[in-house]
Order: sequence, then structure tokens, then C-alpha cells
Amino acid sequence: MKASDLFVKALEAEGVRCVYGLPGEENLDLLESMRTAGMRLIVTRHEQAAGFMAATQGRLTGRAGVCLATLGPGATNLVTAAAYAQLGAMPMVMLTGQKPIKVSKQGHFQIVDVVGMMRPLTKSTRTLVSAEHVPSAVREAFRRAEEERPGATHLELPEDVARESTEAQPLSPGVARRPVADEASIAQAVETLASARRPLLMIGAGANRKLTSEMLRAFVDRVGLPFFSTQMGKGVVDETHPLWMGTAALSDGDFVHRAIEASDCILNVGHDVIEKPPFVMRDGRRTVIHLNFSSAEVDPVYFPQVQVTGDLANAVWRIAEGVGPRSHWDFTPFERSRAGLDAQFVSGAADDRFPIYPARLVAEVRRAMPDDGVVCLDNGMYKLWFARYYRCRRPNTLLLDNALATMGAGLPSAIAAKLVHPRRKVVAVCGDGGFMMNSQELETAVRLKLDLTVIVVRDDGYGMIRWKQEEMGLPDFGMTLGNPDFVRYAEAYGARGHRPTSATEFGATLTRCLESGGVHVIDLPIDYTDTARALGAGPLEERHAG
Repeated sequence: MKASDLFVKALEAEGVRCVYGLPGEENLDLLESMRTAGMRLIVTRHEQAAGFMAATQGRLTGRAGVCLATLGPGATNLVTAAAYAQLGAMPMVMLTGQKPIKVSKQGHFQIVDVVGMMRPLTKSTRTLVSAEHVPSAVREAFRRAEEERPGATHLELPEDVARESTEAQPLSPGVARRPVADEASIAQAVETLASARRPLLMIGAGANRKLTSEMLRAFVDRVGLPFFSTQMGKGVVDETHPLWMGTAALSDGDFVHRAIEASDCILNVGHDVIEKPPFVMRDGRRTVIHLNFSSAEVDPVYFPQVQVTGDLANAVWRIAEGVGPRSHWDFTPFERSRAGLDAQFVSGAADDRFPIYPARLVAEVRRAMPDDGVVCLDNGMYKLWFARYYRCRRPNTLLLDNALATMGAGLPSAIAAKLVHPRRKVVAVCGDGGFMMNSQELETAVRLKLDLTVIVVRDDGYGMIRWKQEEMGLPDFGMTLGNPDFVRYAEAYGARGHRPTSATEFGATLTRCLESGGVHVIDLPIDYTDTARALGAGPLEERHAG
């Protein structure tokens, strides 16, 4: 068969049923092979968006999403998505085309070293130089993308190689099991927890695997250990649980940091230093137990004294069997921190001001969304409010990026979430800055006939950086931008636009959008003037008053 046909068969052997992308001349043989095989191609309006969609599919399923681009500018447009998947531990395979490598037709037109460019951003990257290499190259790309720690891989398929004839056949994925932690490390973790007075469980992004999540829920119920999460660990355990202490949405100074400071031992499950650290280790202050698929990357802010490496679900179960609840544990300081967080949220959720108060925005979205509904965040000031206040009942129901933290991913991520979970409610929350970076994908959502609601949180500026600028005592400079009429903008794409004029009207509008189907855009002005007090500098008591 033709090498491009073999390539598609190899993708099918990996369970691939759809590819996101924007093809070019160098992909046409592969495109035809996809068409004849019945593989779905979801055409996007920008390669970056295709990469965000593929990465999000990988994040939600654990199986690598696939995106496609041509050579040159098509490939360079995947760079941000590659970093997004790599830093965020989202399994993704990128496919790019290339000019013929055996006979040059056009000199160096559009030629850049794509493999060299992708090398620092991926777990593996290579050019296919022979049709015979297709089966092993595809299998290896998926193996590397999906094994712990997941990430991005890349394959470049030159057009002359795609046309070669071959008798090779695809390789089956096979079965692989992760090694389990050794008994000595489990015993040391059990002893450390048992001898602590105020131990605390921390849940990171690496714990967001189906079996690990189940085991952690059982662990919390059996052992009775209070827990908090990093931003990307939200929802691994139900956050309405009475032992939930909050999310480390800020770097320091929040209620959850009071609990951290009061602890003398932290069991850290699934976190690594790629995600912005939720606390800074201080030598002698507390013992940190690192529990992950691999050993800790030592950093000035993270140097765990005890390490348990191996399959997380198995290790959590064995530690729970060994430690059990202890009568000398004292969680009184943690309970005070949780009470402070609860009181602040209740106050903010009832705030009627308009433009809307951020805590009220979070409360209205939480009220409108079912437990299995998926909220996809872009990056901006509102992300901190959602991370802090939005209580997830299930894993992967608040998708945010606290690793690369790139703007422009919110809408593409929501499109992928809806394609993966067609029966669930899906909402994208984007700042006006981030939304306009990939707003063209509204056409993709409309073309695919998706039921999707996009909330454009509008402050007519780059709000997160403006806050930082203010914290540094600098004048407001370079942060203001202009916006289109978002209602008419949505209608131009065939979506429906809405402009509520009160917090109450926003809640009602969101509910109607979720119930009526189709693509909706809600233009929602937001009031960030309270950010410095609620999230910024100043004494902790003043910062959280009211």
C-alpha cells in the first residue's frame, strides 16, 4: 500500500478516529488516505487552535489527540500548542508535512528545521525517511505521548515518503503496566504521616487519572485527612467534601496557605514543579512526602524529604491501608481556614454590582452548570477567581492551564470538550484579550453544529498584567485595548449574541443559553477594582475582610 495509507492504518490501530488541523499541499496524500479510510478531519481556522483541541482531547481521554499542519508557517503555528501539551502533561501527537527530501523541487521555499524547532518542546520528534519506518514511528510517538508523564510528540511526513509503496503493516499498541512503589518507601510514608500532628493532603495534576481519583476519594474518607489541590488538580476529589480546604489559586497569603503554614507534614500526590508552586518549602518547617509516577525534580522551592515513586493509585491504596486515622491528629487550624474561605465566598456570591463582581460570576456559572458540566477557562484574572471559588464535583470539569498559562486556548479547548462529551453542557470562559486570539474558531463551532456557550469577560484591557502593574506601584500603561461589538461579532459567524445588563440577568441568560442549544456568546463586563484587596497585597486580615 501507499505509505500515507499505512500511516492512517497505524493511526487507526492507536484508536484515532478524528484529526484536528489545517492541511496544506504537502499533506494531500495523507488527506486522501484519511478520506478513503473514513477518518474524520475537523478543519480549524488556525493551527494553534487545532493543537489546543488535540491536547484537550488527550487531557480528557488519556489517549493522544492528533493535530495536522503543513510545513513552514503551518508547523510554526503549532509551537504554542506543543508547549501547552508538554508543560500541561496532555498527550498529543502532531503531524506535519514537508517538501520531498530525496529530490528538491523548490529550493528552500518555506523550509525551516521543524524537527529541530520541536525538539525542546516535545518528548520526541522525527522525520520519516522511509515508508518502512511508518509503523514503528507512529507506535513510538503514541507510546511516548501517553506514558507518564504525558506530553507532546511530533512526526514529519515528507510528501515523497508519503507516496512510497510498502508492504509493512501497522503495529498493535500492546499492553504495558506501570511499576509499583517498593515496600520500604510506602512504610516510610506511613510512618511519617502517622507521627505527624497536622498532616495535610495536596492533590496535583498528575493525580487526575481515573483510578487514582477513585483511590484518593476512598483515602480521604477512610483516613480522614484534610486536602487541598493545585489549580490543575481541581475536581480529582469532590470539592464539596467537608475535608476540602480549598485550592492554591494564589502564590501565597490565601486561606489555604494558612492551613499549609499550620501543617507539619504534606502528602503531595501528583504534583511537579512545572505547575506554579502552591507553596514554598522551607527547610525544617515541615516534611513533604512526594508521591508520583517519577521522582521529584529538585528545585529551590521544592525538595521533598520522602519520595514514593510508582503507580499512584496503588501507592495511595497501600498508604491508606497502613496509616488509618490517628487520634493525635489536630486539624483545628485547617477548619478555621476553611470557615474563612466559605464566609468570603458566600459574601461575594451575593454581590449585585454590575459590571459583575468576579465571585458572583463564578457563583452564577456554578449554579447553571450540572455536576458533569465542563467549564473551559482561557487565561486571565478571572482564572484565579474560578480556581479559588468554583467547586468541582467531578474530575476534568474545570479545565484550566496553570503550566504554560497561555491565552487563546479557552474556546478551542471548549470545542474539543464538547466533541469528547457531546451530551454534557460545556461553557468557555474567556477574557476579551484571550478570546480575540482565537475567536475565529466560532466558525468552527457553528460549522460543527455544537451546543456551546462562550462567556467573554470584558474589561477592555489585559487585566491580569494590569493587576501586576498596579501591585508594583507602576502607572497604568500599555494595557488598554479596543473590542468589537461582541453581539454582532457572534451573529456574523452564525452564533447568537447576548448582552446582559445585571448580575441576575446574566444568570438567567446563561441558563437559557445552556438549555436552547447552538453556539452562544455572552458579552459580560466585569469589575476587577476589588482585585487588589481580595487577591493582592496587604495584610491577610484586610485582604479577606468581607
